[in-house]
Amino acid sequence: MFLVLKNSAQNWQPTANLVNLRKRAEILSQIRNFFYQRNILEVETPLLCSASIPDPNIHSLQTQCLVAGQAYPKTFYLQTSPEFAMKRLLAAGSGSIFQIGKAFRDAEMGSYHNPEFTMLEWYHLNFDHQQLMNEMDELLQVVLKTKPAERLSYQELFERYIGVNPHTATPAILSDKLQEFSINIDQHALMGGDDYLNLLMTHTIEPELGREKPIFVYDYPASQSALARLRKTASYQVAERFEVYYHGTELANGFHELTDAMEQKKRFEQEQEKRVAQGLSPMPLDAHFLAALEQGLPDCAGVALGVDRLIMLALGVSDIQEVITFPTHLA
Repeated sequence: MFLVLKNSAQNWQPTANLVNLRKRAEILSQIRNFFYQRNILEVETPLLCSASIPDPNIHSLQTQCLVAGQAYPKTFYLQTSPEFAMKRLLAAGSGSIFQIGKAFRDAEMGSYHNPEFTMLEWYHLNFDHQQLMNEMDELLQVVLKTKPAERLSYQELFERYIGVNPHTATPAILSDKLQEFSINIDQHALMGGDDYLNLLMTHTIEPELGREKPIFVYDYPASQSALARLRKTASYQVAERFEVYYHGTELANGFHELTDAMEQKKRFEQEQEKRVAQGLSPMPLDAHFLAALEQGLPDCAGVALGVDRLIMLALGVSDIQEVITFPTHLA
């Protein structure tokens, strides 16, 4: 006996038309050729993982699975990013690598979000975040035919659009700026300086970014980068991290990767504390990943890029459903 879902007969067709799906295939081929020409190895890693990222802003999907030697099902997490497994490959001597695959994040649905989405992630050995920005810029010029990108530090960005130094502004100053830009906040929520900065970024700055050409924003506050190396400036630390924006859309997030296992474990524990403070369950830390860091992660920079968003920009469409076959609510 089969269960037929209500209204399934009316909703069986893909939300993306065939013209867009053919263009999607062409873009995926362009991306692969870009890396093949640079002798960067394509890899695949598991979708099911025994641990997930403790970041309180990223929500994992989980399932149960029987594994050899166990009488009861074990909890696994659908990967929010292939990062940890790819870094295990790097520590094993893979050399520079890339992957195009599915990733999953709960509570993310909208014109730019689907719980299941396609991610491009790559790691280039002996690159820092500045060199990886160069490579990312080259990829965007190939796929989107863009002009060479603009670059601004996170500090320069906030000074231009908000009129404050984000590394030194107090929460009180940032709260005043939220009021100045008519951004409403929940006064009962647990809010800190980074929360204020993120609200100013998403509500005021992001929509203005990359109108004519992509823009790289780099050197984020140290507190916003659990997986990036830190660098000391004259009076404060910055994280060697960047994000890429085009036509007001966030496309990618990159890092000069942290290789210190003890420091990484410390940052994960700090993320766990934030989760608990927000009433979220703690996540199991990835012991395999931490062991790989202890063995030795080579100097590298890595970046994760949202492929569906990239294709949306290439096709000039405004809803992710126009570039994927079956969104989650119709799967």
